[in-house]
Amino acid sequence: MRHGFANKKLNRTSEHRKALLKNMLNSLIKYEQITTTLPKAKFLKPQADKIITLGKKESLQNTRLLMSKLQDIKSTNKVKKTLSKRYENRKGGYTRIVKAGFRYGDNAPMAIIEFVDRDKEAKRVDKKKKDIKDHQKEQKPEKKLSTA
Repeated sequence: MRHGFANKKLNRTSEHRKALLKNMLNSLIKYEQITTTLPKAKFLKPQADKIITLGKKESLQNTRLLMSKLQDIKSTNKVKKTLSKRYENRKGGYTRIVKAGFRYGDNAPMAIIEFVDRDKEAKRVDKKKKDIKDHQKEQKPEKKLSTA
């Protein structure tokens, strides 16, 4: 019998688990891809899918529910305006988990959780423009002209 196995406890208290979920959801929405341990990714996936489904339905009640779960107006707006429009024709399965080997220190299984059809530029949200220009220069080799 499987009574009492509603969700994973992740060896944390209920308040710590709620805070962990909220922070990981906000990071996933902001960057559209995060690296975490495999059990945390499996815990996050259904919650993230439910958040996108809530954002697809236009109502004040759903906006308030999103705000209460995420507690961040920027994340709420991104879900309502960007992500819900991107996935309006998709019935579900908005996220994917890719296994990413094992962590060096404690050999914990790592995973990458990301949105399907994600925006590749979302990972650079916090980088300054100067850092982005330096990064682009590193990727493009400079052409040297010979004057001989």
